[in-house]
Amino acid sequence: MAETLTETEKSFQLGFIAQSEAIVVAIRVVSFVVILIIMAVVANTMAMTARERLAEYATLKALGFSPGFVAGLVFGEALMLALIGAGIGILLTFPVAQGFAASPAGTIFAVFKVSQDTVLMQLASAIVVGVIASLVPGWRSANIKIVDGLRHVG
Repeated sequence: MAETLTETEKSFQLGFIAQSEAIVVAIRVVSFVVILIIMAVVANTMAMTARERLAEYATLKALGFSPGFVAGLVFGEALMLALIGAGIGILLTFPVAQGFAASPAGTIFAVFKVSQDTVLMQLASAIVVGVIASLVPGWRSANIKIVDGLRHVG
């Protein structure tokens, strides 16, 4: 015997679904803001690291290493830093998601699972953050004049 829903019950369910969608949109916006903040932190870290190592990069160029090699060092360091952070974040995603699902807030969402797409987006975001954070410091270290770099006091 199937029960039919009244108009009030139908409108309540539609209102609840609309509120759930607003929550999901808010979570996505906050996630993008967090990614931008992380990108700024990584870019600042790479800029400080490259600034402190200008004399070392100039020495490498004086020894005959190409500007591309020097930029590649900065790029590799930024990418490694971002990927290590992503690895830690991915490892922590699953226990945090399980804790959220077990909490009283987890009853709002009937199904709360971390999909493979989520993990791939985490990894892709880390790669993008690492690449963007390495652009300016890599360009600066590759284009420094040897004399200016050796004169630089970090």
